[in-house]
Amino acid sequence: MASTRTMDVSQRRQGHWRDNRRLTGLLLLVWAVATVVVVYWPQDWGATAWWGPLGFWLTAQGLLLLYWVLVALYDWRMNTIDRRWGLEDTEAPLD
Repeated sequence: MASTRTMDVSQRRQGHWRDNRRLTGLLLLVWAVATVVVVYWPQDWGATAWWGPLGFWLTAQGLLLLYWVLVALYDWRMNTIDRRWGLEDTEAPLD
C-alpha cells in the first residue's frame, strides 16, 4: 500500500470509507448478537426477584454497559482511522 502522503484525496477518502464501513459492520454485528441472542439466554435461569425475572434485569443492565463500550470503541477507532488516512478534524475543540 502506498503512503497516505503520496495518495490523492479521493484515494484516501475511499480507504477511509472502507475502514469506516468495516468497523461499523463489526460493531453492528456485536450489537445485534448482544441484543437479540443474549436477551433470551437468561430466561433459562429461572431466578426471580420481587420486581420480575432477575436474569432479564441483569442482562438489560449489562447491555447498557456494552452499548457505552461500543460507542467509546467506535470513537477511539474512528479517530485512529482518521489519523491513518490523514483526514482528521483540525478544528480547535469547543470549550
